[in-house]
Amino acid sequence: MAKFIRQLIYLGILFTLGCSSVSDDNFSEKGKLAMRDVGHNLLLNNYDHTSLVLPVIEIAPKKFSLSFEDNLEIYPDTLVHTIQESILKSKLPQKYLVEVLHCDNGVVAYSYEMNGEVDENIIPCLGRNLPKSCYSIHLKFKESSDSQFYNKGPIYIGLAFLGLTVFFLYRRSEDIPPTNSDRANFVRLGKFKFYELEHKLEHDGIEIKLSNKECELIQLFSAMPNQIIPRETLVKKVWEDKGVIVGRSLDTYVSKIRKKLKLDPEIKITNVHGVGYMLEIE
Repeated sequence: MAKFIRQLIYLGILFTLGCSSVSDDNFSEKGKLAMRDVGHNLLLNNYDHTSLVLPVIEIAPKKFSLSFEDNLEIYPDTLVHTIQESILKSKLPQKYLVEVLHCDNGVVAYSYEMNGEVDENIIPCLGRNLPKSCYSIHLKFKESSDSQFYNKGPIYIGLAFLGLTVFFLYRRSEDIPPTNSDRANFVRLGKFKFYELEHKLEHDGIEIKLSNKECELIQLFSAMPNQIIPRETLVKKVWEDKGVIVGRSLDTYVSKIRKKLKLDPEIKITNVHGVGYMLEIE
């Protein structure tokens, strides 16, 4: 019962956030934060841990400009995935236009358009990397159906009432001892407990949060411990099957997971050169 109510609360929060539009007052700040996150991750993909992401500028309403202190190489597949993930985390609209411009003359070196639905997106030239140079990235959010969410006070009031009702039910359910299925809602990885539904690892009472992609990768590794999983399989299941093609994102996420598994020296992810990765558990 408690597990069901927790999931219901989670879904209610997601629904409420999905129904709420981003106001003009904080859209600018959210957009700038998302673009800074994009810049940070693009530099990491260039193995650049020292140079700066320059201040993000809103050059027009809902249009942001991102630039860098040093030159960098841009991988279109990584760019698409990085921007998409940052926008999802910031709960910004999913319809936007991206342009990569040369700093010296403003010529567009690469561009693509996202329209929310995978089959409506226009993403050309994936796999054709832009050589190392000075670039700025412009992101313009397109007008969408966000405005339909205004003036929906009754819906929000209803959701708030539902949330309070579920909250009190949950408080009452805390007195009920957990069932065996509640206790076993994890996969053991060495000294870690992996909770797929809750997107977290647990080690001696310490909770380590996981992103969606980290969680999906760990789920694949945990299903095949001590076995080599080809790169192609990991990329296809985590990215390509969802309509996004990536380049070095797999290596980046594996590196993040390795750092989170350091608490247990008996578990590690090994790179089998030219083949894939293997989760080794002693």
